[in-house]
Amino acid sequence: MDGFKYVDIFATKGIEYIFIICFLAILVFFWKWLNKPSDKVKAAIHTMKEKSVSLIDWFLLKEDYYFHQGHSWAFPEDKNIVKVGIDDFAQKLLGKPTAVLLPKIGDKIEQGEKGFAMQFDKKNIDLLSPVEGEVIEINQDVINSPDLLNKEPYKNGWLMKVKVPKMRSNFNNLLTGKLAKAWMEDTVEKISNTMTKDVGIVMQDGGVPISGFVKEIAKDNWENIAKEFLLTDEVSQN
Repeated sequence: MDGFKYVDIFATKGIEYIFIICFLAILVFFWKWLNKPSDKVKAAIHTMKEKSVSLIDWFLLKEDYYFHQGHSWAFPEDKNIVKVGIDDFAQKLLGKPTAVLLPKIGDKIEQGEKGFAMQFDKKNIDLLSPVEGEVIEINQDVINSPDLLNKEPYKNGWLMKVKVPKMRSNFNNLLTGKLAKAWMEDTVEKISNTMTKDVGIVMQDGGVPISGFVKEIAKDNWENIAKEFLLTDEVSQN
């Protein structure tokens, strides 16, 4: 065609286009590199996932035991006689007590009411009784050695024996089996949310919380957090 002149832009500006294409390729590479999680970030994410699993597995629920949501337990020992203690969550939440305060033989206790206490340097933390009845025996060993609560909360760390006239109605208000497991999973989720910012300081080597970790979560306010999980704050308000 007259007056038409074909210009090969790739021939005339080839170097410039190659430069632009290379620049864009490098830009894309660096963008992906900057947005890629670092090894430290990956490790932190992995650790948090592992800690979450460890938390759930860390709190032991004993089979055939009946649990009150205030983290005490009852175990049927004989006709109308049950052993009473605190669960693994409670002892790990609070840590080693300086003393265990139990009712006297012959005292009456009420289900869901304050039944006994653990002492920590003159601060008493109440716990709720899982059953209603009359105290017929107390564990003198745990009074003499309060750390039995931490070592064997479901065995030698039991607190007292109670005569329970209405065994069935008492146990109907407690949790066992799958219900107890679902309740503990919910408890772990709540404590995990409480620990979100302080998860580092409450974890020891191996990815499990230290004993008495509530004191590390809130050094000045740990009693209130403990009461919240042990449900004694609700009893105090009623």
